[in-house]
Amino acid sequence: MAEIKSGAEMKSGAEVKSDIEIARAAKKKPIQEIGARLDIPSEHLLPYGHDKAKVSAEFIAETRNNTDGKLILVTAINPTPAGEGKTTTTVGLGDGLNRIGKKAAICIREASLGPCFGVKGGAAGGGYAQVVPMEDMNLHFTGDFHAITSAHNLLSALIDNHIYWGNAEEIDTRRVTWRRVMDMNDRALREIVCSLGGVANGFPREAGFDITVASEVMAILCLATDLKDLEKRLGDIIVGYRRDKSPVFARDIKADGAMTVLLKDALQPNLVQTLENNPAFVHGGPFANIAHGCNSVMATTTALKIADYVVTEAGFGADLGAEKFFDIKCRKAGLKPAAAVIVATVRALKMNGGVKKEDLGAENVEAVKAGCANLGRHIENVKQFGVPAIVAINHFHTDTDAEIEAVKAYVAEQGEEAILCRHWAEGSAGIEELAHKVVALAESGVSQFAPLYADEISLFEKIETVVKRIYRGSEAVADKSVRNQLKQWEEQGYGHLPVCMAKTQYSFSTDPNLRGAPTGHVVPIREVRLSAGAGFVVAICGEIMTMPGLPKVPSSEHIFLNDDGQIEGLS
Repeated sequence: MAEIKSGAEMKSGAEVKSDIEIARAAKKKPIQEIGARLDIPSEHLLPYGHDKAKVSAEFIAETRNNTDGKLILVTAINPTPAGEGKTTTTVGLGDGLNRIGKKAAICIREASLGPCFGVKGGAAGGGYAQVVPMEDMNLHFTGDFHAITSAHNLLSALIDNHIYWGNAEEIDTRRVTWRRVMDMNDRALREIVCSLGGVANGFPREAGFDITVASEVMAILCLATDLKDLEKRLGDIIVGYRRDKSPVFARDIKADGAMTVLLKDALQPNLVQTLENNPAFVHGGPFANIAHGCNSVMATTTALKIADYVVTEAGFGADLGAEKFFDIKCRKAGLKPAAAVIVATVRALKMNGGVKKEDLGAENVEAVKAGCANLGRHIENVKQFGVPAIVAINHFHTDTDAEIEAVKAYVAEQGEEAILCRHWAEGSAGIEELAHKVVALAESGVSQFAPLYADEISLFEKIETVVKRIYRGSEAVADKSVRNQLKQWEEQGYGHLPVCMAKTQYSFSTDPNLRGAPTGHVVPIREVRLSAGAGFVVAICGEIMTMPGLPKVPSSEHIFLNDDGQIEGLS
């Protein structure tokens, strides 16, 4: 996001600070003062230093009977290398709502080390719409991801240990489904052979690693409502199958109790602040292209009990993050969003209209109009869930008046409104208009939220529904083995679960290079996985990987400590 510059800054010739420079200059308040904004007593804040804290389970339990505030979802068009700024807009809108006198809180996900050192370089917003402490959030933060990694791999170790010491549960070593995880992009670990080296090391078998944010333990932590629910969900994890194909659960090898112990602190939401000292919950971090892509239910429901407006985001474009937010998180947690904001940039729309990244600086109204088809598809999709939507145009200094007007005119043709937002450069002052519009939309009572499909239809019908209604594909195709697996899960009592589509974020299709709003494409379902503890079935589409790789030039090459001991390269 560091490349975005406001028009005023460009004209004045003023130096444009990087995100990390802006964050480092923040005038943070003690976290107890931030908690007081939401009436959280200081004794219920468990501080990690002076500027971040966990909210106690006791306080959360005490708020359960409070009236809910209004829930606002921020989503976006399909991501492009040009940038969209969904997190930045989420933070900016939260600041904007507080600026106009509303009691608002922000709920976003924690950053994974994999993409931080791979492509993104950071995930705390940008410019003057950031959450701080930025360096801590992008690195180890409060240790939640380490706890999730440890709990996941404890289960992995217990499975192999159980097999080694006699295999009382008669686990078929050919049918162990539980992989290992680490919070890093490492393609070399996607497929491995473990337990080599002789009798003392166990029984050799094929295995592999996923990234921590794709772990079912991550999804469970983000969907659990309290410690008791967490332990039950962990016990429900299927680790593999016996020779008669009956499932073996984590509770069968007595793993659920110890895993819960490792996660007891991680389950408590983290409270931090924006640059403008407004409260922000940053908790959980499942990927949206290979998991359900939303912050924790604990953070969202807690915020709704103590704030009048809660602004949250769902990862990547609305075809992934928003669909899963609605069909998985809202379905499971009983949430009813009052409004949605769809973020777009002129630059990204031009890329969807066929313009190369190096040519985005030149005015091209026709390309903007062509690229708006992608935006239009997302507007239609959000409205399918009965949630009213408004478009936020995240401003770049290269945007021309004609290009901005083209977006506004297109959105108006769709029956909605687009608002130009300058929060990156101006903070809350640059997003006041959107804040007022969102309040009006949320208070209008027009939201008639409902999930896309019913619990009762078959698992493959659910997959087809998403493919046809959200992706606009002609059909979902799967081998007989995949279809038989889905039917077997239905017979075992899992047919009521929602589906979590693991698909490229860059396109409505499974081809990441197919931009715009394609129709009629075929979506191949390569593999399905049952996340019985989380409560959904994962459908892996096309070539999507649950362990990403690093790019040719990873962000890590530009991250270092300067002579003053400060971190450089995060953005």
